[in-house]
Amino acid sequence: MHKVNDASVARRLLVRKRDSVRTRLAEWFSQCKRELPWRANPSVYKIVVSEFMLQQTRVSTVLPYFSRWLDRFPGFAELAAASESEVLHLWEGLGYYAWARNLLRLAKTLQGLREPPTSAEDWIRLPGVGPYTAAAIASIGCGQIAAVVDGNVIRILARLTSDNEVFRDSGAAFRKFQPLANELIDPGAPGAHNEAMMELGATVCLRRRPLCAVCPLVSFCQAGRQGDANAYPVFRARKYRDSTVHRFWVEHNRRLLLFRAPKGSRRLPDLYELPAEIGVNADCPNDRVLLKKKRTIGNERIQEIIFGHPTTPHLLQKVAQQPFLHWIAFDRLDQITLSGPHRRWINEILQARH
Repeated sequence: MHKVNDASVARRLLVRKRDSVRTRLAEWFSQCKRELPWRANPSVYKIVVSEFMLQQTRVSTVLPYFSRWLDRFPGFAELAAASESEVLHLWEGLGYYAWARNLLRLAKTLQGLREPPTSAEDWIRLPGVGPYTAAAIASIGCGQIAAVVDGNVIRILARLTSDNEVFRDSGAAFRKFQPLANELIDPGAPGAHNEAMMELGATVCLRRRPLCAVCPLVSFCQAGRQGDANAYPVFRARKYRDSTVHRFWVEHNRRLLLFRAPKGSRRLPDLYELPAEIGVNADCPNDRVLLKKKRTIGNERIQEIIFGHPTTPHLLQKVAQQPFLHWIAFDRLDQITLSGPHRRWINEILQARH
């Protein structure tokens, strides 16, 4: 493919060669695809669970969760019969707990249907299923022609066409590249094509330092041939907001004080975490600091500082007046669902004592 400066021209050339693109991609995928548990004896249920778990989460992180999940909930019926607390506890550590709740809602909804839907249009009407997830389930699980567009696919298509449009966010990029994905998908094997595209983005067309030398599509790729694949896609720089959160470690009678967000809360409903408010004007001198951690959630960079706080009669009285503060025995911590970071922080503090 000759060097092309206009992304629209590159796009037309790519579509013209789509049969060769499909063949090259399929050959590569058959030889290089990873052995993943949801690809062994595939089923609609396995695909649904894997797609929900893989939202913004690495495959390596998901693997042990997927295995435990299938052991406990081998199908939609077993999942639909589970309690939300049990589902959240098994999900703990994957983050994005709304996906776990939506997966449970989806299972309950499917139990009321004669059979699961097959088309992306029908899947997208169900709880928690967006355009990408609907296309993945319909194509991989049901053989329907529906092109997936996620971050991996956006990256591949932007590089193939050297598209230097500056996107406001991933939604804008999705809208731009969905039509091209629709034109390129292999109608004879839509599920395998979609899996191959996602696999290529996850293992070769990496966000940083893409492995263009071993990419099966490099001969069709404008950015790869020009040596500037790292420049695509182009997103508007994100503006971050910095904040600091003080949290408290309070013990009493071999119990730890934790906050549990109410069911209607927008953030982590029903999950436990170390409290940021304990009902008293807490004095936090520097020598009481137990742990300092930094993390990023969306566009917010947060420094979390955990202070040890003495248990006083006044504090016990205040805690008793607050319905969302709970004393949890240390030997029961494994039985409750903690926010993933808080589980790690609590374990770190406990381990430092030994």
